[in-house]
Amino acid sequence: MAPPSRARGRPADDRPQIARAFVAKAVLNIPTTSALIERLQVDRSLRRICGWERRSDVPAESTFSRAFAEFAAQNLSERVHEHLVRDGLHGHILGHVARDATEIDAREKPKAKPQAAEPSPPPQPPRRRGRPRKGETPPPKPLTRIERQCGQTLDEMLAELPVGCDTGCKRNRRGFTTTWNGDKLHLVVTAGMVPVSAILTAASVHDSQVASPLARKSEQRIVWLYDVMDAAYDAAPIVADCQAAGRVAIINRNTRRQTTLKAEIAAERTACRTINMPDPDDLIYNERTAAERVNGSIKDDYGGRHLRVRGHLKVFCHLMFGVVAFTASCLLNAFEPQPHPSPA
Repeated sequence: MAPPSRARGRPADDRPQIARAFVAKAVLNIPTTSALIERLQVDRSLRRICGWERRSDVPAESTFSRAFAEFAAQNLSERVHEHLVRDGLHGHILGHVARDATEIDAREKPKAKPQAAEPSPPPQPPRRRGRPRKGETPPPKPLTRIERQCGQTLDEMLAELPVGCDTGCKRNRRGFTTTWNGDKLHLVVTAGMVPVSAILTAASVHDSQVASPLARKSEQRIVWLYDVMDAAYDAAPIVADCQAAGRVAIINRNTRRQTTLKAEIAAERTACRTINMPDPDDLIYNERTAAERVNGSIKDDYGGRHLRVRGHLKVFCHLMFGVVAFTASCLLNAFEPQPHPSPA
């Protein structure tokens, strides 16, 4: 926690207690801050765990709101999560991690996209459409965002990703397209369902554009061997980035409407089932569902569906309090000493 300000007025000495209360809000899946205050007023044990002895010591809702804005500006929940992961998984070599994203519904209007400026007159006549003439060299195509990320640092990658409320769409397993207004939470999850790193972007950002930033952020915290991703991450720059880091990329193939390639993959899987020799990569890929279970648990059990704040920093801070609570729970389950079985 940052030290309290020594300016004029009442000193803000209750910030650690309020931070614990927000963690309790995520653990107990309390929807609003006013409901949290009511719970603190009647629950003596919870009030003492947070750090208040008497009911009169619990601050007002406005104080909670100002403290939450300070936590969002200080990126408190993200820093706490980073310390949790480093302390809990330090010195361990993990087998694989999975990456996935989930939609976050927000209670705000999508931001209007800036209108394109008037194009300046070109210094030379534009090239005609169609096949270039003999001896004519076409201009090089601009690099995509994924290709630019190969030579960027983590801060440069994060600065280029769009943030804020936006409209996103995706196709579910039954083939129907769904839309939502809000954001998208991208997570890296270990085999023990421990969230390693998280990035919040606009809802319209494709999953593949956040693969490299998630990898850079996770490399600062853990060491792993396999990258498990679904077909949304099937891109040559992502595979090359994993291989350059000394890891193996296990990604579901995206045929991109190539019927021949799709038939070849289906025939290969049929042959493996016929001779009863499963592919080892398929066995590892089956563990990718851990990321989906973590996304569902954070949204259903740790306050991910009770979003009442606006703005990128506040939304990310609210979600990360739930991620912190879920990470602590998974680490306790993974490293808690088990009782020695008594002899029969």
